Amino acid sequence: MTIENDDDLQGLKAAGQLVARTLEAMGKALEPGITTRELDDLGRRLLELEGARSAPELTYNFPGATCISVGPDCAHGIPDDRKVAAGDLVNIDVSAELGGYFGDTGASFAVPPVTAKIERLCRDGRRAMWSGIRAVRPGGKLNEIGKAIETFADRHGYTLVRNLGSHGVGRSLHDDPGEIPTWYEPRDARRIPEGLVFTIEPFLSLGADWVEEGDDGWTLTPPGHQPTVQYEHTLVATRRGPVILTLA
Repeated sequence: MTIENDDDLQGLKAAGQLVARTLEAMGKALEPGITTRELDDLGRRLLELEGARSAPELTYNFPGATCISVGPDCAHGIPDDRKVAAGDLVNIDVSAELGGYFGDTGASFAVPPVTAKIERLCRDGRRAMWSGIRAVRPGGKLNEIGKAIETFADRHGYTLVRNLGSHGVGRSLHDDPGEIPTWYEPRDARRIPEGLVFTIEPFLSLGADWVEEGDDGWTLTPPGHQPTVQYEHTLVATRRGPVILTLA
């Protein structure tokens, strides 16, 4: 989606801030003993209190209001009765429709106690995302985002999952310009128009470069079970720099 007026921007901000607040509350509630279903119920209540609808349910009939993945799973996990344990690496992805606009955000949380290596992975997952965000410039190439992220990952000894990427968002959960690689794709000549709305969400890993779908048809897991994190913001490309829509 490309923003056409201030109503678009305000609608996107409202949706983005709601999913950000919901993610923040779910992250604070995350502790050993809570089930992923209980976390999902919390997310659902917070979204529905504001009149929002779960985007994965609305768009794909996903069996949950949010996606919650407990390591080694890293994406599209179905909420269930599994209890979170100390040391788990948990990814929470929250997306919703509010007033005809969609917001999408996500983060990985390490449940203490965890190793220093996992703490660094989480820290660097955020840094990788921000490396991509800082590369956003109207008129610039979309592949500069992936180039910046891949440069960061290579410099610090990480890999990137290459069958999951960023995407356009706005009037639908997955909007134009379609998929956006979070690694460098030199053949991608697409440019960033002013007002473009999209996510940046690299999957940074300790060795994985792809994920496989589980028997449930949803959950995605690195075949070698390598620890993998994802951090995601929705943003708008403007002449004054990227405007982050999913800040709590």
